Amino acid sequence: MQTQLKSWGNSQGVRLPKEALAEAGFNIDDTLSISFTKGQIILQKPFHHRSLLDRMEAYEGKLYSEAEIDFGEKAEGELW
Repeated sequence: MQTQLKSWGNSQGVRLPKEALAEAGFNIDDTLSISFTKGQIILQKPFHHRSLLDRMEAYEGKLYSEAEIDFGEKAEGELW
């Protein structure tokens, strides 16, 4: 897949086909970080820490198993 660098006002721009955006997992209005290395321009979504609430929602209210957990035999010096 190829594209061209074009003038866009006082700047330059590159149009990315929607297939390329979909492949990268980018959506319109996403904030992207940009980095440069050895003749390459790299666009990526910045790492975003999820809140505890967001993480808990992923478990659908099931944060632990009610089943007994077997930790094996107690080791020397452990108190149970």
